[in-house]
Amino acid sequence: MNALLTEHPLLQAIVAELQPQFQQIDAQVKINLARVIQAMADWRVGVHHFQATTGYGHGDQGREVLEQVFAQVMGAEAALVRPQFFSGTHAIACALYGVLRPGDELLAVTGAPYDTLEPVLGLRGTGAGSLRDFGVTYRQVDLTPTGDVDWGAIPQALSQQTRVVFIQRSCGYSWRRSLTVPEIGKIVHLVKAVNPHVICVVDNCYGEFAETQEPPMVGADVIAGSLIKNPGGTIAPCGGYVAGKQEYVHLAANRLSAPGIGLEAGASLGLNRWFFQGLFLAPQMVGEALKGGLLLAATFSRLGYPVQPAPDQPRTDTIQAIQLGDPDILIRFCRILQRLSPVGSYLDPVPAVTPGYESQLVMAGGTFIDGSTSEFSADGPLRPPYVVFCQGGTTWLHWLWALEHLLPELAPNSRT
Repeated sequence: MNALLTEHPLLQAIVAELQPQFQQIDAQVKINLARVIQAMADWRVGVHHFQATTGYGHGDQGREVLEQVFAQVMGAEAALVRPQFFSGTHAIACALYGVLRPGDELLAVTGAPYDTLEPVLGLRGTGAGSLRDFGVTYRQVDLTPTGDVDWGAIPQALSQQTRVVFIQRSCGYSWRRSLTVPEIGKIVHLVKAVNPHVICVVDNCYGEFAETQEPPMVGADVIAGSLIKNPGGTIAPCGGYVAGKQEYVHLAANRLSAPGIGLEAGASLGLNRWFFQGLFLAPQMVGEALKGGLLLAATFSRLGYPVQPAPDQPRTDTIQAIQLGDPDILIRFCRILQRLSPVGSYLDPVPAVTPGYESQLVMAGGTFIDGSTSEFSADGPLRPPYVVFCQGGTTWLHWLWALEHLLPELAPNSRT
């Protein structure tokens, strides 16, 4: 059977070995898919919910039902799911600005945040309207030398000024394990045991449907992310979401719109059908991405490259990191993947400054939705140890086909 999929001997062997793990992923997809369908059935989703609104968008039934469905799927009291969110960073920023006030402290407990959040927090740049400019202070609990959460340091790091504990589920551009949902629940428990009024905010990007639970199900107060990543099912053309406790979702809505408007406006512009259908497809698409990441991990670890997560470790998001150790290999890797993309295959990725990032990035992303890392992409910052971060994959077979082209071109640099 594997010979029909690939003629590459190494890949044949790896695909055969991964079949039990692939079946486990399929079982997880089934659980998540059932949860999505049940929520849609409970809220009686119909074709009338796909109608477009314009202008203020008052009384948009499709938007309202979509947010109720999304909240139920995420185990949250309420959700804000809007095309007016530009990105996951925008959604997270709205959640943070919504709940923080001058004099408050934000404590990050999973080390340094993702690069694009640094200007939001005021860690880079001044006078641009960052949280720091508005009198919100920032501290962080660093990860241990092995890249794990410093469990003992979290309760001691909380202060009287701590209003928000920030948890980044995904590894981002760090060489560390992404957190499991039970680990997020453990952080929430540690925090609430010291001060139950502290708000636990989770950057949920890349993690949706990677497990059978979401952070609100284990006590997180707020989660936020992008619809052009996991929950958009590779077809949502834009947008983001905030979900969690109703009070905090309303505050995020006030930040996205304005106090007095909150959740009550925002035209859907005919995008509701894409958002509903994307949510329906999301468990399956995430499953394919998890299989693709597993295939990459097994292949490159066999070639002697450090990988994160390893093939035998739990997959808690759709990112597969490969430590290439050389900027030239990183650039070549992305150029090959761009060539194998369905859109823009003729383009040649080059390192460049990207808004919100400190280091130059090289990116391969020939996707139908601009920036949709859930489709098929790889990128990495031009800084040691030169890690490429592979994300997404509408089908794991795209990664298999890509590896057939990648391996011969990278073979001279393999560490076997």
